[in-house]
Amino acid sequence: MKRAAVPSILVVVVLLAVAVIAEAQQPKKVPRIGYLTGSSLPAISQWTEAFRQGLRELGYVEGKNIVIEWRGAEGKFDRLPALAAELVRLNVDVIVTGGEAATRPAKGVTGSIPIVMTQDDDPVGTGFVASLARPGGNITGLSTLAPERSGKRIELLKEIIPGLSRVAVFGTSTEPSNAQALKEIELAARALGIKLQYLDVLSLKDIEIAFQAAVMERAGAVLMDVSGPITGPRRKEIAQLAVKSRLPVIYGRREPVEAGGLMSYGVSVDDLDRRAATYVDKILKGAKPADLPVEQPIKFEFIINLKAAKQIGLTIPPNVLVRADKVIK
Repeated sequence: MKRAAVPSILVVVVLLAVAVIAEAQQPKKVPRIGYLTGSSLPAISQWTEAFRQGLRELGYVEGKNIVIEWRGAEGKFDRLPALAAELVRLNVDVIVTGGEAATRPAKGVTGSIPIVMTQDDDPVGTGFVASLARPGGNITGLSTLAPERSGKRIELLKEIIPGLSRVAVFGTSTEPSNAQALKEIELAARALGIKLQYLDVLSLKDIEIAFQAAVMERAGAVLMDVSGPITGPRRKEIAQLAVKSRLPVIYGRREPVEAGGLMSYGVSVDDLDRRAATYVDKILKGAKPADLPVEQPIKFEFIINLKAAKQIGLTIPPNVLVRADKVIK
């Protein structure tokens, strides 16, 4: 009986060894990530490179052990739903979105594929997540929600223009984060003795009208807090309108300043994109978006364009210049 059992054990051992070898020979599935943005990909190369860097830091190399399907709407936001649907048909493992304009259509085409936001202003207000601590669905990621930055922008304007008494605030009332940002602006303005002129910008045509209204009411500066999809396609034109109006303008993103605007103070989107890779990694390893808290910004940047300052005859005080993260000369 004992001798008869030996062949049986050998058979089991051999079968197990064959199974292990067969499993080792099977190619491992390479994760496929979809990256969706309303912008053109060359225009946001700094952000996408930051995302790649974040992946590399975690051991992922594009084209080797991870595939990224890049989709950009080239500023034509009505194309985003079709691009999002295309990523779903490709059966990607995760969809990474560059802003609310991309997150909304992604949410509209899938309730099962995990979605990682890189820079949504107010994901709770937009209904993307139930709460920052417990997202609850298939969406998580990073939020740019930091209303206190709006108050900081008022303070910077006052430092640069000591006699400033009136600021025109260009905002978009339909944005979920608008109300909270306006509260912070009002608090900072009150403390500095500055009167505010709120101008609602809901479409491209409203921008020029807002500048005209600011000049008529003798505003000393403009705080630009308009929705990205509205201002994005007209960054250079807005910078030219500011020069024509002789008005210093402070923005919440660096891109308008790099396009000719005066200055910006806001969240570092590069940092958010880099951190988005951590969410992708956790999800690929089995974590559920519903259980991954939405994180808020931790890195901010202050950019000044001295060329733009010279065009409107504005001198930036040295004590402000030294605090800038980047000075465009």
